Amino acid sequence: MDQITPRLTRAAVWTRDGIDVHALEIPELGPGEILVRITLATVCGSDLHTVSGRRPAACPSVLGHEAVGRVAATGTGADPAVVGDGGHPLAVGDRIVWSVTVPCGRCPRCRSGFTAKCIDVRKVGHEPAEGQWVLSGSYAQHIVLPHGTAIALVPESLPDPVAAPAACATATVMAALEEAGDVKGKRVLIVGAGMLGVTAAAASAERGASVRVIDHDPVRQNKARNFGAVDDDGDPVDVAIDFSGASPAVQAALGRLDTGGRLVLAGSVTPGSSITVDPETVVRQWLTLTGVHNYEPRHLAEAVGFLDATRHRYPWAELVDTPVPLDQLNRVLRPTPSGILRSSVAP
Repeated sequence: MDQITPRLTRAAVWTRDGIDVHALEIPELGPGEILVRITLATVCGSDLHTVSGRRPAACPSVLGHEAVGRVAATGTGADPAVVGDGGHPLAVGDRIVWSVTVPCGRCPRCRSGFTAKCIDVRKVGHEPAEGQWVLSGSYAQHIVLPHGTAIALVPESLPDPVAAPAACATATVMAALEEAGDVKGKRVLIVGAGMLGVTAAAASAERGASVRVIDHDPVRQNKARNFGAVDDDGDPVDVAIDFSGASPAVQAALGRLDTGGRLVLAGSVTPGSSITVDPETVVRQWLTLTGVHNYEPRHLAEAVGFLDATRHRYPWAELVDTPVPLDQLNRVLRPTPSGILRSSVAP
């Protein structure tokens, strides 16, 4: 259907005092907008940082940006930005994941292909619930995706708990590995064995790297062995990718780089202490340091393809806990047990 009569949906609204589930009106869809019925949402660490006060965010808001769902309705007048589909027209009933960022498409960064850092970017699960985009988060029965949101089709062969993290964790890993370059035959160190770390281990192994993972939690480090990693030997590496965001870990990873090595930072998304970089060492050892924040639409399509291609090789579903209903979201907006890397919600 092209347009919908406004009706109600249920959404978990975060305030400084906690989470309250409200009935919210679904607006009439504008050109290129999509209404999605969410089937499963996973809880990203950034949302845990938000509710704990470590990360500034709009408030009140509907949080959540890792999810999978089905198209319930579409607006008229503009085609959605479907990626990696070979020209498939989006239709009601399609199973999809969507990007975290919604770029303007007009600013200098967007025009240069750097939409992840659009000057006027809007972000799924990060917008105020009292603004123009109320249903912006995935902790709800429905979400409205504005025109310009990158959409990737999800094959029916990919279970919800495997597909949902594609929208943030897996796509971010794809962007980080792009910055790492060709890792075939190289020694890769992954710092942090959370959802991104174990995903990066598997993706690096699939690309022919020798992968080792380090984490302060022995349970998580042990879990990484099921995703292509071997025990760390402390030797120099060609590539180090940090997902921990801990300055001492970043400093240690920098010190592990062999000549010609690359350090990719993807976990430093909250303020932390500085690290020491010796310019002479960078020059003489021909080192590269780079960062990744958000991702481009191509990385979302790559994420879905990677998860589908490896669904029988790695126990992806074991990383996600049994979903709770929307009314119990408060229960899972807290750190998970070390053996579980994602909590989940079935709205």
